[in-house]
Amino acid sequence: MSSPGSSPESPVKIKVGIVDDDPLVRSALGLMLGGQADIEVVGEATDGQEALALVRTSAPDVVLMDIRMPRINGLDATRRVLADARPPRVIVLTTFGADEYVVDALAAGAEGFLLKDTPPPEIVAAIRAVAAGEPILSPKATRTLITRLRAEPTGDRAAAARGRLEALTEREHEVALAVGRGLSNAEIAKELYLSIPTVKAHVSRLFDKLGATNRVQIAITVHDAGLV
Repeated sequence: MSSPGSSPESPVKIKVGIVDDDPLVRSALGLMLGGQADIEVVGEATDGQEALALVRTSAPDVVLMDIRMPRINGLDATRRVLADARPPRVIVLTTFGADEYVVDALAAGAEGFLLKDTPPPEIVAAIRAVAAGEPILSPKATRTLITRLRAEPTGDRAAAARGRLEALTEREHEVALAVGRGLSNAEIAKELYLSIPTVKAHVSRLFDKLGATNRVQIAITVHDAGLV
């Protein structure tokens, strides 16, 4: 039974906070997201300091976070908002695709990394995916991250990666390869003729078997093994 004033057809809205020191960027994002039936922009902030207040007062589900901002930058703000008792999920949205920013953003706890030239439909899709618990990296960010990590001294990291992958079942191996190619759960489900819940279950097992904490680490293992 629905509560007074609500409709059973009303979608549950994803509450989004926008943090960027450029008013034009904030305005563009607000206009883009304002047209989505399942997304509500609950507040804006012009720097990392204001982002902390935004999270406390508006409790967004997802925060779009710029990196280079005055007072507190986006990476430090990400670390601080994620230390809250009920933290939002953070997508770093920036003009800077340098590999150190990708690594630092993931280390800070961000669950998404997108460049500002990402097409609007992909930004909207990323918000929905991250809100559902699925980390998102733009293809360029994934490439720069993997390139950096693979360029570092590895010893016999490739052999170790192959050894970890050998412990997987055939289906888990297929899912791992698909993650390594940057496919989403929905894309993996379509390609392997599985349901999305089944794909999520396989990904969860991959986290355990590969000692990974996110999809990027699964992808790195696959790339280290030379399979993508």
